[in-house]
Amino acid sequence: MNLFDPLPGDRQALAAAQPLAERMRPRTLEEFAGQEHILAPGKPLRVQIERDDPGSIIFWGPPGVGKTTLAKIIANATKADFIEFSAVLSGIKEIKQVMSEAQKARQYGTRTILFVDEIHRFNKAQQDAFLPHVERGNVRLIGATTENPSFEIIGALLSRCRVYVLKPLTEEQIVALLRRALADETRGLGRMQLTIPDEVLQMIALYASGDARTAYNVLEVAATTAKELGAAAITQEIARDAMQKRVLLYDKAGEEHYNLISALHKSVRNSDADASLYWLGRMLESGEDPLYIARRLVRMAVEDIGLADPQALGVAIAARDAFDFLGIPEGNLALAQAAAYLALAPKSNALYTAYGSVLEDVERTAAEPVPLHLRNAPTGLMKSMGYGAGYQYAHDLEGKVADMQCLPDNLRDRVYYHPTKEGREAELRKKMEELRKKRSVPKSDAAD
Repeated sequence: MNLFDPLPGDRQALAAAQPLAERMRPRTLEEFAGQEHILAPGKPLRVQIERDDPGSIIFWGPPGVGKTTLAKIIANATKADFIEFSAVLSGIKEIKQVMSEAQKARQYGTRTILFVDEIHRFNKAQQDAFLPHVERGNVRLIGATTENPSFEIIGALLSRCRVYVLKPLTEEQIVALLRRALADETRGLGRMQLTIPDEVLQMIALYASGDARTAYNVLEVAATTAKELGAAAITQEIARDAMQKRVLLYDKAGEEHYNLISALHKSVRNSDADASLYWLGRMLESGEDPLYIARRLVRMAVEDIGLADPQALGVAIAARDAFDFLGIPEGNLALAQAAAYLALAPKSNALYTAYGSVLEDVERTAAEPVPLHLRNAPTGLMKSMGYGAGYQYAHDLEGKVADMQCLPDNLRDRVYYHPTKEGREAELRKKMEELRKKRSVPKSDAAD
């Protein structure tokens, strides 16, 4: 016992002062809730723990699903020293110091688990510092991240770790955790002898969005409020006061940013106005830059609607201008109007596909010169060289169409744009067929 270690009575006081989420942290796999896909008997992580497999691990999942808890359970189960390391507060100097101590401990037969929270916040050089010690077995690295490891963790380190994806807890699992906390007299709120209706538990679980820590925090605040009011039960009103405004999981530079904009774009493409409005609202309420959303709406108008409804582009641009004029929150409604309009508009990617084919031909075919008859001839020399010879001025012709080749010779019969039968494109499709017929009519027949 160290001279400065707290006395037993002090330890109890310190434990009681901890937040409910910390006091209720599971200590064994049997207490752990959720993640059955990796922790049920015979599942990969359960097997790795039971076999005392020393391999390094990356836990990837949203906040409050048990990443830190699992790391501590593994340390307890394998009787290893547990060192918690924060990527927010630590640098190369601290890494080297910890690694040196772990190497010395290994010489005396002591195993070290180094838990790195928010490992994605370490830069490449900092992550490189772990590599030699992980390879030599000086430490067993367990990293936790809310970001996609494929993008945030260097390949060399990632290849030496097993990645386990942790899922948000279900509402039923969170309700069960809350009931356990209310009943537990040692670590939980059992001594307060509070009751709570099932509908209030469901409300808190819904608010938590799969995050057990958030649910515990709300329950603790609600329980304290109930006691201060002299109430024997946590009512809906007390729970709502404890919840206040939900803070949505979002990182404008991370994966959730791309997940949500992908959901919005694909909902618009699938003509689902309700889903489009929902994902738009999620992004705006999470703090996304509205002008980023406006730019993406413009892209949807040209990529997924195109000439099936030419007005869609104007609606998207108008929404951007309206937001710029109104600002938050009124301008959000302009973006919502545009999202709903685009979702309900007829869909066509014909123009998007046509332009893609053009770019392929530009890249893969010879860049033949512009046909002489399409060139301007502002000087006598250019006229003598044949510039403009044979050009037919469409406005002087009946039908306003000349049987004149406008593509280079190597692409003379190439067709890029294939209008669909959706919306305005149905008319454009018919128009293009008529124009092709006019161009194919021999001059003698046309004259007749």
